[in-house]
Amino acid sequence: MPRGDLFPEIGPFETGYLPLSARHVMYWEQVGNPRGRPVLFLHGGPGAGAGAVHRRFFDPDFWRIVIFDQRGAGRSRPLGSLEDNTTPDLVSDIEVLRRHLGVDRWLLFGGSWGSTLALAYAQAHPERVAGCVLRGVFLGRAQEVAWFLHGMAAVFPDAHANFANFLPEAERADLLGSYLRRLTHPDPAVHLPAARAWSIYEGSCSTLLPSPETVTSFAQDRTALGLARIEAHYFAHDLFLPEGGLLGHMHRIAHVPAEIVQGRYDMICPAVSAFDLANAWRSARLTIVPDAGHSALEPGIRRALVAAVERFRVGR
Repeated sequence: MPRGDLFPEIGPFETGYLPLSARHVMYWEQVGNPRGRPVLFLHGGPGAGAGAVHRRFFDPDFWRIVIFDQRGAGRSRPLGSLEDNTTPDLVSDIEVLRRHLGVDRWLLFGGSWGSTLALAYAQAHPERVAGCVLRGVFLGRAQEVAWFLHGMAAVFPDAHANFANFLPEAERADLLGSYLRRLTHPDPAVHLPAARAWSIYEGSCSTLLPSPETVTSFAQDRTALGLARIEAHYFAHDLFLPEGGLLGHMHRIAHVPAEIVQGRYDMICPAVSAFDLANAWRSARLTIVPDAGHSALEPGIRRALVAAVERFRVGR
């Protein structure tokens, strides 16, 4: 196969469920070469969960690929749980998984919220990080959340109107608070329609060109509930990031090599965040894909990501 395309479909050689607390259980899997170089895949959202396609960014003959679903997401249990669900909890979970699997250091691979979590983990445990491959950078800043909730209306007014108008007119002055109240309502007749409206909005704005398949996948009940409920919860709490944000702690990982891949027309996580991160990280290389939006599966993005991983394989 040509270098730079996704690798063929592959199943895991090991899967498991790891108890994290009295409340949470993490799903994890390992793919590829059991004796290969470890790489950790961090999914987006927060709350989106990982899928089989995410295994395909890595050469399975070389990499020991570790994938897990974060608290409340995907196959982890219970789905959509917000109890003890914060960024420090997720950082701690990664360390629990690392020790469980006997990994010393690993390459981090994360896009969107996955890039946020990768940075938070790397800053907390720089000695455990061999490098980072980040895509569609999200730094969790207030302006980035405001862009998602309101700013995207400048480019996707129709999708934003559907998102806002799902709510009764009296609730639209506070989109985040109103959605969060509905998303945390115990009745599925209340929280599921709200989850679908939130998730469809995100899916509709994720690709450079319209992608009905992407929107359909975002609209599935399990995907929508984990994504919308956990995302709104994190947004309402400033992503549970430390004082000064992620950029305020870049000195901790200044030495860590990184590849940043960013779609020029990413409307979910605009390119300014990737630019700001690259400017604050002397060991990072920024690649702007000129004909792509946010999704990791856009042709230019996936080629750039595979190429970035390959550069780590040969020592950059």
